[in-house]
Amino acid sequence: MATPAGEQGWDLVIEPPKGWFDLHLRDLWRYRDLVGLFVRRDFVAVYKQTILGPLWHLIQPLLTTLMFTVVFGRIAGLPTDGIPQFAFYMAGTTIWSYFANCLTRTSNTFAANAGIFGKVYFPRMVVPASTVLSQLIAFAIQFGFFLCFYVYFWLQGAAIRPNWAIALLPGLLVLMAGLGLGFGIVISSLTTKYRDLQVLVGFGVQLWMYATPVIYPLSTMPDRFRWLLVANPMTAVVETFRYGFFGVGTFSWAYLGYSAGFTVALLLVGLAVFNRVERTFMDTV
Repeated sequence: MATPAGEQGWDLVIEPPKGWFDLHLRDLWRYRDLVGLFVRRDFVAVYKQTILGPLWHLIQPLLTTLMFTVVFGRIAGLPTDGIPQFAFYMAGTTIWSYFANCLTRTSNTFAANAGIFGKVYFPRMVVPASTVLSQLIAFAIQFGFFLCFYVYFWLQGAAIRPNWAIALLPGLLVLMAGLGLGFGIVISSLTTKYRDLQVLVGFGVQLWMYATPVIYPLSTMPDRFRWLLVANPMTAVVETFRYGFFGVGTFSWAYLGYSAGFTVALLLVGLAVFNRVERTFMDTV
């Protein structure tokens, strides 16, 4: 009779998942050092052979905000609820960039790391988890940049009224990370068979931004169309962020509750699909 693996003195027994929700999430903590290494890789390697390096974390949102201010603020004349146009678009760009980067980078998990996955064992969720954490560092840099302009406009006497909702920022980050991770790992799992999705991700995220109140406030939308934006789980996140820092915008616990419920459901589905695909993806990737 075979002796159980635990009685043979092994420290770690690798077994295939036995069900859709056999996720082994505890292994993420066991491999936390590896998560740290991947975080450093994701943050450092991207700009290792560039001239400006991490300054791109500031240049990109600055140029994007300037473009939005000229095109949508000055030329199109879109309202900003009395907020200075530059500050309005900087806030939307900062909050949207974290979500979009989490989604696009995790959506390529299997295809981009097939060489590593095929040679050594470690929990596959380490890669998308480290991506979310590395993008959090980028968000911190961009958020600090946003605060510099925020304080400047506040000192200039702009109609800025910060309130208690600022304390919800950690929760908003959790929602954005969960949404980006959930959508990303679902798309990553599907791209092992359908490579077309890799092409559609960047285009789809850009279209999604226009369906989110990033360049316009939710209050300007007609009532007959507002439900479409409210159905977007990122709408409550963006509006709550602006409400907390500027005192204007649409704040609703019901909207936030919907976003939280959507995020939890999406993560459960994403983790189950990811867990199912990782067993056989090397045969198809």
